[in-house]
Formats: sequence, structure tokens, C-alpha cells
Amino acid sequence: MQHLIALYKPVGLTPLEVINRFRLVNPEFAHEKIGYAGRLDPMAHGVLLLMIGEKTKQKDRYLSLTKTYEFEIVFGLQTDTYDLLGYLKKTNIKQPSQDVNIFVNSFVKAHVGKQLQSYPPYSSRTVNGKPLFWYAKNNKLSEITIPQHEIEIFDFVFLSAGEITLQKLQKQTLTAITSVTGDFRQNEIIKRWEELFMKNKLNTKLPTATFRVFCSSGTYVRELAQQMGEELGCGAIAVDILRTAIGTFSIDDAIRL
Repeated sequence: MQHLIALYKPVGLTPLEVINRFRLVNPEFAHEKIGYAGRLDPMAHGVLLLMIGEKTKQKDRYLSLTKTYEFEIVFGLQTDTYDLLGYLKKTNIKQPSQDVNIFVNSFVKAHVGKQLQSYPPYSSRTVNGKPLFWYAKNNKLSEITIPQHEIEIFDFVFLSAGEITLQKLQKQTLTAITSVTGDFRQNEIIKRWEELFMKNKLNTKLPTATFRVFCSSGTYVRELAQQMGEELGCGAIAVDILRTAIGTFSIDDAIRL
């Protein structure tokens, strides 16, 4: 038996949890070998391509497929994972010192093409036999050099700019984090976020920006968010990452469990 199946992975689940749900709904695949082409972090959602049976032997072919994402970032905050499921580095807000629209238009133009991208500290890329997240969790990142890899961005579009209040961000953040099972430091992270919300007025507005990026396999969208925040000097995090396509497999055709 061999199949390629595009599923929709919701926020909060790991790819393995999606595969387990797929097996429960489709018992005919209960004993088949199943892999996936292109990981999605718990906070990301969208197309997850499953390889079933003999298709798993062609993993490299499907892993290399291009990806398309639509994502939203919030400026003024930083976490150690570069997304909502991360520990806030500071509980004060730093507003951008320059016009966000001008900056992001310049950023997207400068980041089309081949380039080197650092792996996020909270990722599974290994260094000396250990994943980067091990070094991050154990405060040992200073002992290593975070590796880089070549990516290519074929198209990068700034879709819109906006604002979000801390009150709305509070609801979005807590809903997303509590949807995650397993050990992702949830209690520690939620406590830190609550410090932010208690310390600042909930009607405080933070600038946001949304994008669409068509890129090579291995591109980390949350790393792009981190780069923007660093270059703008105020920090930024990805608050929504939607993968809309893997190669020719579109979210419009993805199965929802």
C-alpha cells in the first residue's frame, strides 16, 4: 500500500499526534508505516503531507518540496522560541522606533533569493549529537555555534499592517498555549506571559504585519520574524503561521480530521 495524503494540522498538535489521530479515524492504516514531509511546530497549522507505506522510501523527494506560508508577526516582544510557545525575554514592551511599513517593505525586498539562515535555538537540528533545543533548555547555547543552512525565498509579499491590543493577544496566547499537550514548559511560559499582561495596560496596542512567503524546504518562518524584530530593534514574534501549500498540495485539498 502506498499513499500521499495532505492533512490539515491544527494549532496545538505535533505531527506525531496528527498521525495518531489519522490512524484512529482510518483503521485500515493502523499498521502501515507513516511519515511526514516537512515538520510543523505546535504553534503552526496548515498542510501536513503524510507518506504511507512504500511512499516513505521516497522521503527525500517529498522533503525537498517547496513550501508556502502566510504568517503574522507582532512587534515589541521577544520569546526564546520566536513564537507564542516561548518564554518572554522581557515583560516590558518596546515600540518600534521607525515606521513599520517602510521597514518591512525593505526587509521583504532584501530577503528574496538564496541566503543563509540560522536554525532557531528551539529546533531539532543536532550539534555534537544533541538537538539545539537541548542546549537551549539547559542554558548551554554559549558553548556551541548555532549552525546555518542555505535557503531560498522565491517570493516574499508584505500583505498588510495592523495593530493588536494586549487584551486580544492575551486571549490568543493563552488559548494557543493551553491547546498543546506534552512537555513544552507550558506552566512556566504562561506564568511569564501573565506577568506581561499584569504589568502593562491591556488596551496597549502593538503593531502587526502579515506576509506570504514561497520558499525552499527548510526555511524557518519564525526565524524570519526574529530577524525582523532584531533589525527593527524592538523584537518580534510569530503569532500565526499557516502553511498553505507543500509543492502542489494545497490547503484547499487538505483533509481535516
